[in-house]
Amino acid sequence: MTLKLRDLSLKPDLFGNGHGLCAGCAEPVSVRQILSALENPPVVALATGCLEVSSTRFPDTTWKVPLIHSAFENSATTISGVEAAYKALVRKGRMEDRPLTFVVFAGDGATYDIGFQWLSGALERGHNFVYVCLNNEGYMNTGIQRSSATLLGAWTTTTPSGDARPGKPEWHKDMTKIVAAHGIPYVAQAASHNWKDLITKVRKAEQADGPAFINVLTPCDRGWRFEPEKTMEVSQLMVEAGLWPLYEVVNGKYKMTGARQKKRPVIDALLSQKRFSHITKNADDATIAGIQAKVDEEWDALQALCNMPVAAE
Repeated sequence: MTLKLRDLSLKPDLFGNGHGLCAGCAEPVSVRQILSALENPPVVALATGCLEVSSTRFPDTTWKVPLIHSAFENSATTISGVEAAYKALVRKGRMEDRPLTFVVFAGDGATYDIGFQWLSGALERGHNFVYVCLNNEGYMNTGIQRSSATLLGAWTTTTPSGDARPGKPEWHKDMTKIVAAHGIPYVAQAASHNWKDLITKVRKAEQADGPAFINVLTPCDRGWRFEPEKTMEVSQLMVEAGLWPLYEVVNGKYKMTGARQKKRPVIDALLSQKRFSHITKNADDATIAGIQAKVDEEWDALQALCNMPVAAE
């Protein structure tokens, strides 16, 4: 598909000005890219989180699309109900049958943790919607607590660094592969800095016959501890270090959409974020070596999946 920035720039901005998100936040950048990529009018379910509380402050709203605010955990169920109600109303002749795209925006806390069973159920039932996880690797809205998306070794307010432990002690959950295991038509990982890759994946997700899921890395300058102007640079470093590979799963077939080789060691990405300063002050820190080893292991496993032959029909 052909994507031109000029064409996208001429489309109406469906996420306007006046939100209260932090300077340097990657979320509004990704939301604007995603909404501009959609070819059909969107109907949005929005989970509680940074994006919701900062863009829907009564009596104002930043959104220029139909939107329903869900609780923290149930945005997937909400959009399932909206999609099912729409089909029922069309079937009964009470609404016009026209192209619409049902979309969820939710953070990693609402996706990986609190809303996991709700999302899994919606995927299993096969509702037709696009679920976007804006992944900033923590509960940033409520005070920078760890989530199961938070990287090993990261400082958060619930995994502080000190003599007892060097930040978060657990490896992060691989939510993208967990979702892919549901056998849905389209699953992908994307990152805020790579607009063309993200928009291409949104177009594919919108065209999928059934549920689609896109996990978007959206660095948080407050939680990750970097200067606001460095957001896209940090996003790129995470991808180049192999900490966030760009790939998609189309009808069960894995495909890399980013580089097939890691361009940097993980230390380059960790040094860009002060949430890792307690381990990066010592280049020989065992935690860094552990992160690098795990990244290498997962990278090799992903490459193997992408190189698997397509099963004969």
